Amino acid sequence: MRTPTISLLIIGISLLVSAQKTAISFKDVSADGGINVSHISTADNRYIIESMSGGAAVLDCDGDGFLDIATVNGSTVENFKKGGDPFITLYRQKDGAKTKTPRFENITVSANLTRKGWGMGVTAVDYDGDLNVDLFATGFGGNAVYRGKGGCKFEDVTEKTGLKGIGFQTGSAWADYDRDGDLDVFVPGYVSLDLNNLPIFGSSKTCSHRGIRVQCGPRGLPGERDFFFRNKGDGTFEEIAEKIGVADNGKYFGLGAIFSDYDNDGWLDLYVANDSSPNYLYRNNRNGTFSEVGFETGTSYSGAGVEQGSMGVTMADYDNDGNVDIFVTNFENEHNTLYRNLAVKGFLDVSAESGVGQPSKALVGWGTAFIDFDNDGLLDLLVLNGHVYPQMELVKSETVEGFRQPFLLHRNLGSGKFEVVTDFSGLQELPSFSRRGAAFADLNNDGLVDVFVVNLGGVPTALLNTSVNKNYAILLKLIEKGRNGDAIGARVTLTTNRRSMIREVQAGASYLSQNDLRLHFGLAWGEIIRSAEVRWSDGKTEKIEGLQPNQAVTLEQGKGVANTGMLRRLEN
Repeated sequence: MRTPTISLLIIGISLLVSAQKTAISFKDVSADGGINVSHISTADNRYIIESMSGGAAVLDCDGDGFLDIATVNGSTVENFKKGGDPFITLYRQKDGAKTKTPRFENITVSANLTRKGWGMGVTAVDYDGDLNVDLFATGFGGNAVYRGKGGCKFEDVTEKTGLKGIGFQTGSAWADYDRDGDLDVFVPGYVSLDLNNLPIFGSSKTCSHRGIRVQCGPRGLPGERDFFFRNKGDGTFEEIAEKIGVADNGKYFGLGAIFSDYDNDGWLDLYVANDSSPNYLYRNNRNGTFSEVGFETGTSYSGAGVEQGSMGVTMADYDNDGNVDIFVTNFENEHNTLYRNLAVKGFLDVSAESGVGQPSKALVGWGTAFIDFDNDGLLDLLVLNGHVYPQMELVKSETVEGFRQPFLLHRNLGSGKFEVVTDFSGLQELPSFSRRGAAFADLNNDGLVDVFVVNLGGVPTALLNTSVNKNYAILLKLIEKGRNGDAIGARVTLTTNRRSMIREVQAGASYLSQNDLRLHFGLAWGEIIRSAEVRWSDGKTEKIEGLQPNQAVTLEQGKGVANTGMLRRLEN
């Protein structure tokens, strides 16, 4: 029989080997990088509106090839009644070509991003096809729309576009769902609130958690409907959610949303993460309408048939079988859910057997993404966590974390299973926050995907991926003909001497956020690229050959490779 000391030694050696094997690490570069504007919230979060913001988006607003960052600011009930706070803070990356550590400057005022309100989420797309990136911020009581004019300058066109909306709007996801050449946007609604008649803190059963008085909702509050805005091609939009079948007549509590082609028919489908209510999977009928198929595909509930408190969502092919899978972050005591795509057989909840379920049960999950952080050709998972109730600090225990919660980093083992490697990544050393949205992008063009994190009531965190190994990567920027110049909705299948991997250009994901529109493929040591097949958003396909690792490549529809540059791969 082993003694406890020997057993602990064996466990320690096992963990050390695991840490060396994973080689995923991050460094907080926020302070040195100039990130200094705090997200606005209250200390006690007495109302649900105060605990749900906010998102971030990456964009290249000045066309210099280095990504800039837009983050929402949030607000408070008191501030909002006085006019609110600026929806967005915009950080421009400066001196990108001169330093490996990204540095930013706050250009919000000079960019003309001055509209006030209560920001929730943000996305960045060129919705009018003029080759300048635009910004769309969702919010409580109305959204904000900024039309890009080039050079990181913007014009407030909120009223002109028809996108202002009403109520409590949260995530947003863009796609050319009907293949007419223009980008359309889906916006979920959350709960219905009257700030002059807010539910009283701790006043009923739905305003209590673990025997402690807390904010009320979402259960016990009326829900909001969802919106779908179709692009009319003239800079304006029309709301058609009811007409096309995505209005959410049940008025569930909508948060995260993402477009992806889950059934491989070339048309983009839509998944919606609903808090404390069933999730939606809308199949594109290829005639301008959708059919809700969540229940029949097994993606509305957990595998046990239970509705969950869903917040963040990501869709990608984590097992490289050619089918896009779904991962959803959920509330405390409800595991995060991984739905494996079984093609014609629907989806299977593999949270337990994959290893991503149990570690999440004491946490409240938000921003997330399937990302190959160590460039081994396998998509890993990062999850941001944080409670909605600051009062949970009073009951912190082995079974429930407090208000401020740690990250969860799952490394993909390539066997259908993940291992938790948070403690060896540098993430455990970061200051504690209750975190919300996250945008994932290669900020310094070194071939490693970094993370920008929104902290509720705190300064955001810029995490530089400092993983060191012998692997490489390739970054693909797609340029499509017509008004959808960023090829949102396109898919690339990269075939190597070892496997095939698929990535999709997605605008809107994680939690109320948007990731890099460039497609990142990790390439293990010695892996050789055979070809890349691009399926553009209009359904046309073309095959590209001659691609090499450690490159940032621009692919232009109908012309193939338009530009190539080297990635600044970290020295081993």
